[in-house]
Amino acid sequence: MATLKVPASVPSPAEDSEQLRKAFEGWGTNEALIISILAHRNADQRRLIQQTYAETYGEDLLKSLDKELSSDFERAVLLWTLHPSERDAVLANEATKRFTSSNWVLMEIACSRSSHELHLVKLAYHAKFKKSLEEDVAFHTSGDFRKLLVPLVSAFRYEGDEVNVTVAKREAKILHEKIKDKHYNDEELIRIFTTRSKAQLNATFNQYNNEFGNAITKDLKADADDEFLKLLRATAKLLTFPEKYFEKLLRLSINKLGTDEGALTRVITTRAEVDLHRIKEEYQRRNSVPLDRAIEKDTSGDYEKFLLALLGHGDC
Repeated sequence: MATLKVPASVPSPAEDSEQLRKAFEGWGTNEALIISILAHRNADQRRLIQQTYAETYGEDLLKSLDKELSSDFERAVLLWTLHPSERDAVLANEATKRFTSSNWVLMEIACSRSSHELHLVKLAYHAKFKKSLEEDVAFHTSGDFRKLLVPLVSAFRYEGDEVNVTVAKREAKILHEKIKDKHYNDEELIRIFTTRSKAQLNATFNQYNNEFGNAITKDLKADADDEFLKLLRATAKLLTFPEKYFEKLLRLSINKLGTDEGALTRVITTRAEVDLHRIKEEYQRRNSVPLDRAIEKDTSGDYEKFLLALLGHGDC
């Protein structure tokens, strides 16, 4: 369930482009006008605005925004304005760079998008960076992380709800054996995590819990300092309970000394058109505080206003 609020009557891309151009003119930028437009348009509408703006003014809208905005507000607006597949391609590319590398971001993109969406991300990656996502992930990761991440980003999981109970029972035993013996990078364990449908994995993890008395995520907490084990545990959670994964990511990005704006921006901009309403409900349930109130307390200015708009706070 999305939180994005789009008005019942949406202006044409030409009208939106004209208003955005006006927001850039003069001595100061009209940030409120930018928020009122871009934070209330869906992906297809934003793409048409970009196309119309380029045709009308001979300039890339993203470049205009980059010149006019700054800091966390700029980052949030630029990421949001991108089409979801292009946004994920940019985030994935950043996650392979030396100073912005993140195995977790790569895992998030691979595990929380549908097979079709992940395919579109890889096509966008091809077009923008002139190489494959798999190539960059293989080159910029190593050891156990490469062993997990390359098949994750290469996956084309079946999306149906069908479940094979016999397979779930057999593979639950395989997972328990590998985890008990601390063979976390075993090929069979990696195969199950990276190829099975989400419905099948959920059945396997439920079988694991029923037969062996612990949730698989609990048994994957054996070594709190093992970074690969943390990533494997997060993979299991995201594949089966994405709202719980993203709730925890938001909680950790807000409830600590110094906000992690990178994680906060990434979650809000990537989930506002998908399931942010469900994530908000989980955040409220887990923390007894509304997510919008937590963001109001931890952010400020136009950055705060933009995030709250994407959260569905206030009127269009």
